[in-house]
Amino acid sequence: MAMTIKQLSYFLAVVDTGRFTQAAALCRVAQPTLSKQIRSLEEDLGETLVTRGHDNVTPTAAGEALLPLARRIVADSETARMEIAELAGLRRGRLRLGATPSLCVSVVADVLEVFHGRYPGIALQISEGGSQDLVSDLQRGQLDVALVIDRGVTVADLALTPVLREELVVVSAPGWPDLGDHIGVAELAAHPLVVNRPGYELREVTLAACAAAGVTPRIAVEGGEMDAVLRMVERGLGVAIVPSLVLAGHPTLRATRLDGGAWSHRTISLAHRTDVAPTRAAQAFREDLLAVLARTSRTGHLPPGVRYVHPPALIA
Repeated sequence: MAMTIKQLSYFLAVVDTGRFTQAAALCRVAQPTLSKQIRSLEEDLGETLVTRGHDNVTPTAAGEALLPLARRIVADSETARMEIAELAGLRRGRLRLGATPSLCVSVVADVLEVFHGRYPGIALQISEGGSQDLVSDLQRGQLDVALVIDRGVTVADLALTPVLREELVVVSAPGWPDLGDHIGVAELAAHPLVVNRPGYELREVTLAACAAAGVTPRIAVEGGEMDAVLRMVERGLGVAIVPSLVLAGHPTLRATRLDGGAWSHRTISLAHRTDVAPTRAAQAFREDLLAVLARTSRTGHLPPGVRYVHPPALIA
């Protein structure tokens, strides 16, 4: 019997829940049916995939090897079904979009307002996180497109289209000692820093810049998302390096430009997988994104320190 998508879905449910009974409930099938399908899958592959303990079920070595492949196959099959549904003029379907927190509170909201107005039947699923996490989610097939920080290096199975160039600045609370108009990394190291959790490109850039300057940063708080970082700065716990995009929502914060050379600016790109064709919803989002950014740039309404970099000739 050939391996089926349904069997892989049952296998994932068993591994994720650790129980055959819970997996059957999750998949809305009878437990004997689910158990039979798992056994058939094992027979087809010639390996035991799960260890059936008294209290829980755990994947074997063969099961661990199958797990990432099964997740990708199931995710791609769901994408295929959604793509067929979208053929009816994008009247229904799904867009799974990933973006960094600074983009979610600015560019993404503006573009999705336009996109939703054109395609109200498309369900929007937004994942907010650091670029490293978003790239991993894209590669696993858990996102359709994502706005990520482009480091100028090739990423396996991903295509990146540059759309924005933004400046990084140091933010401080109104009562914090004046940092002046410009500050270097060495001077910045004299102040306690608030940094994001691991997985954020901004955290890695900040720590790398300190290392390159031969200074050890004084980290006061670490581990937060962008909103938490800005809140900590507002409370006077330290200063932080943030993208200029986030300043619009925090008018009390003071911004100081970095004397950091190339690393004090970064490129934001729209990323999608190259091994599968983008869904029609993802293509429509790209069109709206480029149109909104081009219009906002022409009217001079991009935030300070941000500029549109996508070639106009490539706009669909």
